[in-house]
Amino acid sequence: MVMTAASPARPSRRPGVLYISYDGMLEPLGQSQVIAYLEKLAGDARLHLVSYEKPADWADLAKRKAIAARLSSSGISWHPLTYHKTPTVPATLFDLGQGLALGLWLTLRHNIRMVHARSYVSALIGWMLKLLTGSKLLFDMRGLWADERVDGGLWPANGRVYRVVKRIEQTLLLGADHIITLTHASKLVIERFPYLAGTAHAPITVISTCADLDRFSPGEALKPKHFTLGYLGSIGTWYLFDEVLACFRQILERRSDARLLVVNRNEQELVREMAAAAGIDPAAIEITAADHADVPAQIRRMSAGAAIIRPVFSKIASAPTKLAEYLGCGVPCLGNVGVGDMESILEDEGAGVALRAFSPAERARAVDRLLELADDPATAAHCRAIALRHFSLEGGADSYRSIYRELLA
Repeated sequence: MVMTAASPARPSRRPGVLYISYDGMLEPLGQSQVIAYLEKLAGDARLHLVSYEKPADWADLAKRKAIAARLSSSGISWHPLTYHKTPTVPATLFDLGQGLALGLWLTLRHNIRMVHARSYVSALIGWMLKLLTGSKLLFDMRGLWADERVDGGLWPANGRVYRVVKRIEQTLLLGADHIITLTHASKLVIERFPYLAGTAHAPITVISTCADLDRFSPGEALKPKHFTLGYLGSIGTWYLFDEVLACFRQILERRSDARLLVVNRNEQELVREMAAAAGIDPAAIEITAADHADVPAQIRRMSAGAAIIRPVFSKIASAPTKLAEYLGCGVPCLGNVGVGDMESILEDEGAGVALRAFSPAERARAVDRLLELADDPATAAHCRAIALRHFSLEGGADSYRSIYRELLA
């Protein structure tokens, strides 16, 4: 079912671009990682945005009107669809069908010349539209989806569903006119896929997960009175919060007045249980929730931020948003190796520390280095400069703009 939203009619000779996102625009991810880019690209093309909105989000009338007004004010035509979750395969096939039908109608009606597809389901629609209409396809991978499902324990390794999706991945990579991936580490792996290695495949560009660095900035906040290790976001699936707690215990051995600040909305009781199991005094921990608009202020209260992630194969394609947000606020990061480009950014460029192993000796090394960075008055400006180099929303938009011009020429 197609939901209704404001779709501005703006006569223009600018080329038409159809952006398809399987994530909803009513979710924070859609607003920070889709709308924020499209607002900067709206002057270069006539943008039509198809998104899949969860019914619970769509029920929030005030938020829906606010997003529709925001998109309309930028001249972006929004065509929201309903997201269906279960049963998984039939629901996804239905979503593919409704997306293809709407995409075909929009392509023919508005002379769409390029489809910008975010992730695999959207790219499959874009690939079919390319076959039917001759439009160009920009495949914005966002990660190695099939391998993520296996690493997350959702699909069996080398099972039928995994093999089918990997075959679809191959079709999309071979059929795309340009490919976007989040990390240099994943680009190297993708280029070595047997069906791409040594062939004239589509160009692959790295555009990392960016942040609005006008908002995520050092600001005027005073340096925390006590060393404060911060943690932002959820603690499930990929994030190793137990390692954060283990490192914080090491910090307490060096700075007995240290604090742990956890900004988390839905897992606060679990945070308390894990901290208690780790033997950490509840008085040393502050757990709070924050709206997205208030997150920069919370990060400015931190001496360092943590983003420790399971170092499985699929995470070579991961660029955690919190890394960009920490560094944008001038806060060094405690991370780990085996996750995207994190090691090179933290260790080689001096924006933090990457754990090489989850052992007492390595935690001790990492904590000593992290405390040293936090005490250095030059660290905040250095982290900010690295954020501007790698994670600027303007820089990411400029990269997309160049690709748009290339494919629409």
